[in-house]
Amino acid sequence: MLRPLLGRLPEFRGEPIRVRFRPALTAHRGQLLSGAEIGMPVHAGTHLRKREMVLETDLLARRSELIRIFVHETYHFVWAKLGNPARNVFEQLVHVEMEMGARGELGWPAMQLKQDLNGLDLERRTRKWRNYLCESFCDTAAWMHSHRQSHDEWTLPERWRRKRATRMRQIFEGRSPLV
Repeated sequence: MLRPLLGRLPEFRGEPIRVRFRPALTAHRGQLLSGAEIGMPVHAGTHLRKREMVLETDLLARRSELIRIFVHETYHFVWAKLGNPARNVFEQLVHVEMEMGARGELGWPAMQLKQDLNGLDLERRTRKWRNYLCESFCDTAAWMHSHRQSHDEWTLPERWRRKRATRMRQIFEGRSPLV
């Protein structure tokens, strides 16, 4: 199911990532649960240390969403291996976006975290800020590799989308992303 997608992505370098599908995923207190009555419904979760990705089984019936979520989760592994200099390149652009009052995002995860940043001193690099940057990076990658023309979650204005795409290409110019 995922093989056709993999041909459209850049070549990744790194150890294999195990991909599993589970029904009715929820996130609760830092845990990814399947079929539980508690927690917030989610499409997927990633266990970086286990090198494992868990995707909601309902995504199998929605190919474009499966692709978008799969890419987002894959880029969590990329972010973890990216290194501070490259992360800082992305952070600088997002910092400018925030200073210029850019509204919107390229996915629900980043949008939820962005709302929590209101009034925060962005120079302090809090855990909230770092989590937001990671989700924003992963949502940006998912947007860039999607076949879709539009999505309800893509609310970042076109001008900033183009800047993010340019910045992402600069980050990976001449090298394969590490996972």
